[in-house]
Amino acid sequence: MPTKAKTKPSSEPDPSALARELSEALFRERCIPRFVDSYVVEHGRHSLQVHAVLYRDLLNLLQREALLTISARALALVTHGSFGSESQKSKSMTRKEAAAFRQKFLSSLTRHQRWNVGEALEFQSDLQMYEELVARTGVPRKPRKSFEPANHPFVDRCAFVLDSSFLEKARVAASRALTDLESLAAQVVAAARQP
Repeated sequence: MPTKAKTKPSSEPDPSALARELSEALFRERCIPRFVDSYVVEHGRHSLQVHAVLYRDLLNLLQREALLTISARALALVTHGSFGSESQKSKSMTRKEAAAFRQKFLSSLTRHQRWNVGEALEFQSDLQMYEELVARTGVPRKPRKSFEPANHPFVDRCAFVLDSSFLEKARVAASRALTDLESLAAQVVAAARQP
């Protein structure tokens, strides 16, 4: 009697579902509008909200940066393996598996965001830059204090776009937003791994 090979259920999330969930969670949690609004109130920078069109453009730019950040974080958690609780440990993917996952993730994100080819290629290029910069800086040896800005492309780019005249204050605020975004990405990946 032939023995059947036991199939182990994959703990890796579906790339299409992960792309959709990340995008929807970012919108649902209102991370960027809360970040900008709290920055305006905390530092009295009400001029950032005076013109509705400019404010909407600011939110759209920062929303894209946030999507880059959570996408990079989620891809790192899935492809390099994450180590949370005992039940959520996962091993690192092979280079071939990671490339296939990334390709499916990005094409699904492109469909979900309704980007044209140029927008999709620009996002992929920026995502690759984010991943390379984060990989180059590595994991910090000690946790940063609440008043220290993180060494991350999101922090620098958002601070410049948000309020270049008060760059250091904007960098500290963007660091707090980065912590929220990375936490959101980890929650979405953990939820996507659930059977």
